[in-house]
Amino acid sequence: MLQQSLDLALVSGVGEGGIPDDAFAKAVADLAPALARLKGEAEAKSLPLLGLPAETADLAPVRAAAERLRQSASNVLVLGTGGSSLGGQTLAQLTGYGTAGLSAFLPEPRVHFIDNLDPLTFEALLKALPLKTTKFVSISKSGGTGETLLQSIAAITALRGAGIPEDRLGWHFQGLSEPAKPGKLHALRALLEPLGVPFLEHHTGVGGRYSVLTNCGLLPAALLGLDIVALRQGAAKALAPVLAGKGVKETPAALGAALNLAAMRTGKNIAVLMPYADKLALLTRWWMQLWAESLGKDGQGTQPVGALGPVDQHSQQQLYLAGPKDKLFTVLTVANKGKGPAIDAALAKQIGEQDFAGKTIGDLVAAQGLAMVDTFARNGRAVRKLHVDEVDEASHGEILMHFMLETVLTGYAMGVDPFDQPAVEEAKLLAKRYLAEGRG
Repeated sequence: MLQQSLDLALVSGVGEGGIPDDAFAKAVADLAPALARLKGEAEAKSLPLLGLPAETADLAPVRAAAERLRQSASNVLVLGTGGSSLGGQTLAQLTGYGTAGLSAFLPEPRVHFIDNLDPLTFEALLKALPLKTTKFVSISKSGGTGETLLQSIAAITALRGAGIPEDRLGWHFQGLSEPAKPGKLHALRALLEPLGVPFLEHHTGVGGRYSVLTNCGLLPAALLGLDIVALRQGAAKALAPVLAGKGVKETPAALGAALNLAAMRTGKNIAVLMPYADKLALLTRWWMQLWAESLGKDGQGTQPVGALGPVDQHSQQQLYLAGPKDKLFTVLTVANKGKGPAIDAALAKQIGEQDFAGKTIGDLVAAQGLAMVDTFARNGRAVRKLHVDEVDEASHGEILMHFMLETVLTGYAMGVDPFDQPAVEEAKLLAKRYLAEGRG
């Protein structure tokens, strides 16, 4: 179960540099209407995100698509960017994906998320992979995402170049997108459906950066053998206080939103998320998009920054402790104590660290996480502590839903729409125009 402690984020807990207690109290009061709005949307079923934890009808198609992808496949490339990819990546990391040293030893099919459009990387990958046993998942909510379309075209061309017959091309693909609208070209379906590619339908009421608990995130998770039911059950735990009509102080996501709102109002314009587990490293990338794209509007918002403990104690701690007090830190710890390799007593003595004897690496990491929180506090830095005992599907689902609810509630209290992204659309349109004009 996700535990949250805010005491060391406030002036009463850390002194000057913390968030003023009266500013936090004002933010708690201001969150009440936002929480009531969210509760009303849940009751009216007008915000589909809130219905996902209890949804089961879409799980069988997800499992069937995952089984089809697994058949005779050595590699599966997930083609998509932003919300079409980051949610799947943070779930995949529960299996060791994206974790230094482990990815190369994962069982087949090996899953690769090709989220950044780099011509040299993608070309080299298509040349290196055994294309006859490689499959592709093309994800775009609208069906018009340029990166996904170009990657899919390149994959089709590479498969043809490898001698794959036309009537077998569809076997290599799985599509995931919204249904086509009458009278309007749906580019991804127009590209793939003539090849016989099956499609899962992207939830029309859930945007990309909130789609981790839809088939967008669950398909890669199921492909990797994760328990997708447990993911949603964990998400239900974070949502439960909202559905039960609890107040702000009894709803962890609402309290987190109030803390962030108070931080914004008192000049803390940077929000840092620092988990202490490799399996949560990619969570920070998913969260950064969620936070930045949802709240960076009308001249408002805070800059999200991802860090990873304990490694970033060595690379960022100097700034965090001796730089400006303009940040709200969220440290996410895991029950690491007693886990991992044990430290040999003789070797510990040999290096002059007798106190290491009999301890485990997990003991050190647990101590480092606790020390980081206390060091922030001792240096007058506003720090919130989150904690889970295990990093598994249930706890990860709870963490993901907590942050999505926290983001939505913060947006409501700020007076911005946390579900649109007008500035992003402008850049997409310009990029397509420049491509057509041969500029770049």
